[in-house]
Amino acid sequence: MIKIKPILSFLTLAAFVVLISCSGGQKKTDQAESSLQETSPKVEVNAEAKLLLKTLNEMGDYANSRNFPSLIKPSAVYDEQDGNIHIIDVRNDEAFNDGHINGAVRIDFSDLPTYLTNDIKPFEYDKIVVVCYSGQISSYATSLLRLAGYGNVYAMRWGMSGWNKHFAEGVWLANISSDFQDQLETEEHDKAPLADFPKLNTGSTNGDEILQQRIEALFVAGYRVALVKAGAVFENPEKYYTINYDRKDKYDSGHIPGAVRYKPGGTLGIVSEMQTIPVDKEVVLYCNTGHNSGFATAYLRLFGYDAKTLTFGNNAFMYDKMKEEESSLSWLPFTEAEIHDYPYVQN
Repeated sequence: MIKIKPILSFLTLAAFVVLISCSGGQKKTDQAESSLQETSPKVEVNAEAKLLLKTLNEMGDYANSRNFPSLIKPSAVYDEQDGNIHIIDVRNDEAFNDGHINGAVRIDFSDLPTYLTNDIKPFEYDKIVVVCYSGQISSYATSLLRLAGYGNVYAMRWGMSGWNKHFAEGVWLANISSDFQDQLETEEHDKAPLADFPKLNTGSTNGDEILQQRIEALFVAGYRVALVKAGAVFENPEKYYTINYDRKDKYDSGHIPGAVRYKPGGTLGIVSEMQTIPVDKEVVLYCNTGHNSGFATAYLRLFGYDAKTLTFGNNAFMYDKMKEEESSLSWLPFTEAEIHDYPYVQN
């Protein structure tokens, strides 16, 4: 059983400079507490969702803090290997045995809460770094662990693809594509009407208990339910409520058909914004690379939304456009410049 709010002091790790998000950086917004005090709310928030919002706010409002998203570059992990860090690899046995960072331990995604609670003392480490194939599963996992109160957990950007080309060839380099960029549109779409948050139905009247039950349920469910590929979205865009989680100029330059823009740093925990996200439809979030949307997806799923992050983000469907507009719109296309030649060990 995961322990909620084990300690919060690591949220202020001054030595670590948090990396830019998928959108290339964002400003901190008003705290979630302010959102709970909005005047004349049009739709009442159900009791459990309100308790969960209150608990997360009391824990430091992680989703609107400067630590969100909690990403770390492969170069920083490499430089700190001999330091007080602990590396957790959530890839499968075959991938781990094919090559992993020296000293890393392999833990199944669903076993992360038990491992952090029973097998190690998390806050004896300066950093706990979660590593996966591309950085997107680890982003989702790290977001859940941060929301649970583990303030020293980070996801390694680009995953093992950024560590060595041996791993990038079958992951990032195999998934960048421009297949759907001719289907982009520039029409602006309105958000859905206000409605209540999803009903969590935990049966608890205690915010800490609700948070604990939700965190545990999401780890049990695994990470695959939180992922969707670009092909599925473009094949049937009407099936999804698609959220463009990025800057307005990027949205205006071309987005997935039907996509609605939500502001990074101005959505999560903000009642009036979250109430426009449908509870009866699959929700797809996308950004530059899938990292930022992975963090945001975890937050929405915590509240019961059927949210999914689009794997590899814009890189999966408009790569050539990203390359052409990289300077003007500060896109983040994955290139071989992101790949290091760091050593790895095999079992």
